[in-house]
Amino acid sequence: MSSSQFALRARGIGKQYNISDHTSTATTMAEAVVDRLRGRAPRDPKTLWALDDVSFDVEAGAAYGIIGRNGAGKSTLLKILSRITRPTRGEVEVRGRVGSLLEVGTGFHPELTGRENIFLNGAILGMRRSEIVRQFDAIVAFAETEAFLDVPVKRYSSGMYVRLAFAVAAHLEPDILIVDEVLAVGDAAFQKKCLGKMGDVTRQDGRTVLLVSHNLVAVTGLCSRGMLLDRGRLAAEGPIGDVAQHYLASLEQAGHVDLRNRADRSGNGRIRFSTCAVRGDGTDGPVLAGGGATISLGYESASTEELRDLHVSIAVHGALDDQLFHLSTATVGGDYTSAPAAGTVQCRLPRVPLQPGRYRITVFATVQHDIADWVQHAGVMEVEAGDFFGNGRLPPADQGPMLVDHAWTLHGVAP
Repeated sequence: MSSSQFALRARGIGKQYNISDHTSTATTMAEAVVDRLRGRAPRDPKTLWALDDVSFDVEAGAAYGIIGRNGAGKSTLLKILSRITRPTRGEVEVRGRVGSLLEVGTGFHPELTGRENIFLNGAILGMRRSEIVRQFDAIVAFAETEAFLDVPVKRYSSGMYVRLAFAVAAHLEPDILIVDEVLAVGDAAFQKKCLGKMGDVTRQDGRTVLLVSHNLVAVTGLCSRGMLLDRGRLAAEGPIGDVAQHYLASLEQAGHVDLRNRADRSGNGRIRFSTCAVRGDGTDGPVLAGGGATISLGYESASTEELRDLHVSIAVHGALDDQLFHLSTATVGGDYTSAPAAGTVQCRLPRVPLQPGRYRITVFATVQHDIADWVQHAGVMEVEAGDFFGNGRLPPADQGPMLVDHAWTLHGVAP
């Protein structure tokens, strides 16, 4: 790519953070005195390289995807590209005006109204008032917030924040639009609307889009190229289809999976999933299409107290990480009003409705309605061909991933 064709160019980007703990060097006189009285020797603070030697180019007018597990360094990279933070080492060259949507409410003043924040964000982007006025009606219509324009945004819901923030970022005509996973806060209809707008930004307006998302269907549908980050390093870069397959291959762990050392998880830690195991009826291996299967989730708690109001759910994902179906204790009225502090919870599928293939499992739990643990790609369900319909024939393999019981009837018309 010639130097005249790129919108973003990064060379050797690294970002280091100091991680403080109780053994770190004191930062105030009071802390130093307390350390001395307790006989605690000063130590160097721990360091973490959130990014390490990342280099890539983004072509002007292209849509570029950035994928990876939680904690891979994606958001840190976007903050560097958006000039919110500086890299510890390396260089970034950005050509043109950048509009970013990285966190809910980023760039908004909570005491100002929606109307005032539209003009504030435009000014931050370096736009003239006349340019903002020209786009104002389009922003409001896209965000669907006309009734709340003169309400301080501190009173907005997270969904309203995102709608207005995206509308501002996309319509105030930045040369480069950078969007983080924050779009997941919005509802499905608005996410689809945003993806359509980002497609228009590249195809019709010739501007550049960088998108971070765990939704591989969205990323591969919008972007032509992308990168995979893994623990701060560049694991793959190139055509987005190849990068997505590299990512999915790295996630696949069939059979019994130990989850205790998984750091890329969310939740308050009231419990933690420790294992994920999938087995078919009468076997310890792959399940059969149409056969029974059991998903077993071991869990642990730091406390010995009985758990109250435990809810567990499992999502099963397809080839591009698209969610195929959802299994939940709440859906079938099976939430546990009380449960032991450690144990195993099992989900029974009497007939697996899947074509042969490998399917990824995400697990989620709440305790007393607070998110306790959430592990994406906790395991894999490996499905082999089976006589799903009980007619001695295998279903066609090229008609989608799902198998559905059904029956036909034919009624003639009387002459």
